[in-house]
Amino acid sequence: MDFAAELKSHVARVERALERFVPRADTRPARLHAAMRYTLEAGGKRLRPVLVLAAAELIGLPRDDEAALPAAVAIECVHTYSLIHDDLPCMDNDDLRRGRPTAHKAFDEATALLAGDALLTHAFALLAENYSAELSRALVRELADAAGSRRLIGGQMEDLLAEKKSDATADEVDFIHLNKTAAMIEASLVLGARVAGAGDAAVARLRTVGREVGLVFQIVDDILDATADRATLGKTPGKDAKAGKVTYLQLHGLEAARRIADERTAIAHDALRALPGDTRFLLALISAMTSRSS
Repeated sequence: MDFAAELKSHVARVERALERFVPRADTRPARLHAAMRYTLEAGGKRLRPVLVLAAAELIGLPRDDEAALPAAVAIECVHTYSLIHDDLPCMDNDDLRRGRPTAHKAFDEATALLAGDALLTHAFALLAENYSAELSRALVRELADAAGSRRLIGGQMEDLLAEKKSDATADEVDFIHLNKTAAMIEASLVLGARVAGAGDAAVARLRTVGREVGLVFQIVDDILDATADRATLGKTPGKDAKAGKVTYLQLHGLEAARRIADERTAIAHDALRALPGDTRFLLALISAMTSRSS
């Protein structure tokens, strides 16, 4: 398997799907839709929608079947909404994302806020409009849980509450990472599997993979924030320390954080290898996600 070629193929499918399933930038009101597309089209690795497509293919959906594309776009819409809102002055107050000005810098704060809102609601419209009633209900439930007050948004809230907290515990850090980051990676794999008709056992195993990979992804993100430069990272480095955020790096130290990341990656690999089908691409993708430099 040529991993680079496979990844490029999946990313190209995602880009075409984004063009197809997201309103054009000149759709009225044009300023809102231009802001939505501004962050969506800023590049990014498209890891979450690629996970949707790869999970669907692993379960048995043919490569030329487009059934997983709306779910992949929905995941990317929710992810992009979360980035726009994370960067707002009331949250992380960042002025750089993916190497260019954040949405509220390129437009204005109110437009960025509304663009994030619109991307979130559009994600659920995609799931409602492109699948059968039964499957749509399962997909909406999954994404709503992952993006809701107990997971993605709850993780962000706990992250804010933990700023400058000197006595944060490992449990608190795990809650933040498992929900602010891992929830959407887990949901990506589950949505792809559900679209392809996976049974409960396969879905449960992919949940494990997503949870572990998501945790490692955030640990690596914490490490990069502390060790990478602005050009490599494509966003402002050192902002975790500046904001007093609690991270694995702060709690455990660099070497222990790297060791925990390696241990969790091994758990994800073992869970994935237990699934039938050709797992080579997903294994390679997980390795790329958990050993990235940006």
